[in-house]
Formats: sequence, C-alpha cells, structure tokens
Amino acid sequence: MEASLFVFFVLGLYNKMYVKMREFNAMQKQKPNENIMLIIWIQALLATVGSLYFSEIKGFVPCELCWIQRIFMYPLVIIYGVSALKKDIDIALPGLILSGIGMFISAYHYLIQKMPALQQSGEACGVIPCNIEYINYFGFVTIPFLAGIAFIVIFVLHLILMKETRGNK
Repeated sequence: MEASLFVFFVLGLYNKMYVKMREFNAMQKQKPNENIMLIIWIQALLATVGSLYFSEIKGFVPCELCWIQRIFMYPLVIIYGVSALKKDIDIALPGLILSGIGMFISAYHYLIQKMPALQQSGEACGVIPCNIEYINYFGFVTIPFLAGIAFIVIFVLHLILMKETRGNK
C-alpha cells in the first residue's frame, strides 16, 4: 500500500513538474519574440530621435526625400511600441509595409547622393537639393544610408518575427 502511494506521489510530482516545464518552455519561446519586438521598437525610436537630432540640434534642413522618409519612419515608433506592449506582432503589419516602402525611398535617396548619373536629378528635388550630403562618415555613411539601414533592420526583424510566430501556432 505504501509503495503504491509512493508511486502515485512520484507520478503526481512528475506530472506537476512536466506541466511547469512546458509552461516555462512556452514562456522562453515567447521571450525571444518579445525581445525582437523591443529591438524593432528601439530601432524605430533611435531613427526618429536621430532624424530630429540632425534637424533640430544640428540645424540640417531636411530635403523632400528626407521628409518622405520621416513620414514612413515616425509612425513605426507608435506601431511597434503598441505591438511590443500588447505582445502581438499581428497588429504591427502596417509597420512591415511602411518599413518596406521606406527602404526603397532611402535606397533611391542614397543613389541620388552617390551615383553621378542621378546627382543632377537630386538638384531639382525642392528648395533643399536631395543630393546634399550633410554628413559623410567613412566616405559612404550619409543620412539616407542611416535611414535605409534602420528600415532594413526593422523590415528583416519583422519578417523573422512573423516566421517564428507562424511556426509556433
């Protein structure tokens, strides 16, 4: 009788531990997704703060393409912030679309600055020519380059997060 009670006790303890371990593993699988959402939000926030730093503190007047890139970047802070708070990537789908479009705008802007064939079209961009390079670190890092990297990081991490969440469902 005591042996059977001991076996039931061990099986019950094993069952409780098994359930707890499954819950823990589910939390650990969810944790990296939450971290990725937080990284995406931080990237969007840094890009937004960076653009405001260049215009408001450094005094660099944004050109037309810079304004368009801002239009696509600034909402990402709110979109991914809400998504990270609610821990739901599905509500951030507009962020994927905005970052995808922003990527191409940044690439085009960067090409206007760096390709001689396109530099002439950058002069007709507006009041501030789009081919002006306010910064040029290491000979290739300009403001559109920084924005493009931010858009690419956000876009790729969002795709990775979508793939992981679809695989877990």
